Amino acid sequence: MGYGFGGFLVVVGLVLALAVSDRVEGVDLVMVGWIMAGVGLVVILLTALTLNRSRGTRAVATTTHPDGSQTVSERRNEI
Repeated sequence: MGYGFGGFLVVVGLVLALAVSDRVEGVDLVMVGWIMAGVGLVVILLTALTLNRSRGTRAVATTTHPDGSQTVSERRNEI
């Protein structure tokens, strides 16, 4: 999933909700359209959040002391 799939859901959902006047027995096409548009927006939002989280860099350094003990330090850079 990603921006493309989310955009596709939004477009198809809005077409169903606003431009289709056909009727299907037992199915409210307007409500299905609004649900699809809402899900598409959620997909776009989640894609943006998850891709933005992974942009930071991380550096890990291990220092070995003369007595044999080790110290691990971690540094994160958020971009």
